[in-house]
Amino acid sequence: MTERGGADPGREASLAEQAAAWVPPWERPRPQPEGVTESEGAPEPEPAEEPELAAEADTIEAAEAIGDAEEVTAPEEQDPVVAAELPEAPPDAADLVDLAEEADPGTTTDRSAAEVATPAPSRVSDADVVVPAIDEDELRGALEAIMLVVDEPVQEIVLAQVLELPTERVQAALESISAGYTSAGHGFELRRAAGGWRLYTRPQYAAYVEKFVLDGQSVRLTQAALETLAVIAYKQPVTRGRISAIRGVNCDGVVRTLTARGLVEEAGTEPETGAYLYRTTTLFLEKLGLDTVDQLPDLAPFLPDDVDEVADGER
Repeated sequence: MTERGGADPGREASLAEQAAAWVPPWERPRPQPEGVTESEGAPEPEPAEEPELAAEADTIEAAEAIGDAEEVTAPEEQDPVVAAELPEAPPDAADLVDLAEEADPGTTTDRSAAEVATPAPSRVSDADVVVPAIDEDELRGALEAIMLVVDEPVQEIVLAQVLELPTERVQAALESISAGYTSAGHGFELRRAAGGWRLYTRPQYAAYVEKFVLDGQSVRLTQAALETLAVIAYKQPVTRGRISAIRGVNCDGVVRTLTARGLVEEAGTEPETGAYLYRTTTLFLEKLGLDTVDQLPDLAPFLPDDVDEVADGER
């Protein structure tokens, strides 16, 4: 047993032997993988490159890769066939704004990109609104209803405006209705008179209608009024002096009566004398069932045979 504070010679010898036998870790042999013998040995590791040389190599490789990418994407060196097949990208909103400013440099736009990209909705005018068409049955019923409430003949153009239809179609419908009433043998008819259309009773039933309406209270024109009305109808426009000269008597009172009943009206003045001119009204045509005064019968069949002798005798 050694004394305290003294060194053990055997221990010191063992430490020296361990120090002499110690091998650094980088010099120790690496463990071999399975299936590899010690004779073959492991491949020697490649010497590590210096940091500066490695960084320089990485920089050179990156530059070469960038150059290759530029050569691929350059439009000048692309294959013309491939370039033609690639679709053009649609212009964005900013490009549209730039194009508008280049076209008109004096005009600046404050619209945003969203306003340029999104077109404004187009306004639909009233002329584009389609009005639903009226079928023939509805048109026939509408015309018949109107004819029952009118108090005077109504023109085709007025009916066309009310129904919002072409005048030609309304006229054709009126003529069809009139022909249908005639073929069916109704006691009334749709007839054109005084420039318009109105329902009338048929002439063969006039006696029954007259008996129902008048009931013995008939108001007839006098012979003088009928003669004066005939002169105005055939000579219109005519003055009262001319009427008196034809009839041979003063007709001022008769003319006033006919005017009050609405059968005659003033039609201006005569340029030479300034006398009032008179003509028949639409009520006159309506009462006679005529459309125009051209439909008045000829006077020749009603004149006496010795009209020339009578005229010479009056002179």
